[in-house]
Formats: sequence, structure tokens, C-alpha cells
Amino acid sequence: MAYVYWLIVFVILVAFEIATLQLVSIWFAVGAIGGLIVSLLGGSLEIQLCVFLALSLILLLAVKPFADQMLKKKITKTNVDSLIGQTAKVTSMIDNNNGFGTVVVKGQEWTAMSANDDVVIPPGKLVVIVRISGVKLIVEEKR
Repeated sequence: MAYVYWLIVFVILVAFEIATLQLVSIWFAVGAIGGLIVSLLGGSLEIQLCVFLALSLILLLAVKPFADQMLKKKITKTNVDSLIGQTAKVTSMIDNNNGFGTVVVKGQEWTAMSANDDVVIPPGKLVVIVRISGVKLIVEEKR
């Protein structure tokens, strides 16, 4: 009769895995199959639980990292993120103390600030975009 309970546990765990897709409960569902098999072979409840726990933990620890790595999605930079590291041309003087400065990168004009508040960058200089803060590019003079 215990096999019915293992079957119910298996169905619940598979349904939970389908609902979440987190690759956690599937390993316990396989452990429940192990408990079900031991139950059908006449093993005691203690042995069924030990097989369930051992099989679940072994699969969780051994297979989950590999499965996660195989299913990991490659992150593609968005339009703005792809600007970091690019070279831009200063179109109006960048002066953080006076709060102005613009650059052109990939044909678009952006508001820019120097990465160092004490550095003023004149028009015509080339700069490298080091990060983005809101809608402003943070730049350093190209060396």
C-alpha cells in the first residue's frame, strides 16, 4: 500500500517541477520512484525513506550543477550596455563642475560626464565610455 503514497508524492513533485521549472523538485521525484521500487520489492519504510533521500540528494548534488550549466542562457548586451568600452568623440567640452558635455558615439549624441570630476575634456578629443549612469555616459580621455 505504501507504493500508492510514493506514486502520489511523485505526481505532486513532477507537477511542482512543471509549474516552477527550477530543476529542484525533479530530483526528489526521481527519489520517489526509488522509494516506490523499494516499496514494491517489499522493503521496510525506513529503507524506502533512505533510498528516497539518498537518491534525491545524489542527483541534486551531482546532476543539478551540470544541468544548470547546460541550460544557462547566454546574456546578450542590450543597446546601451554595448556602448561600454566604445570610443566616442567629444562634441562640446566636458566639464563636470559646470554640468555640461556631449559626445557622439555610433552616430548618436549623448550627454557625457568625465569619470574624474577634476578633468575637463575639450571638443574634438576621443574618449572611452567606462560606464553609464542614467542617461549620461561616463567617459575617460583615450590614451
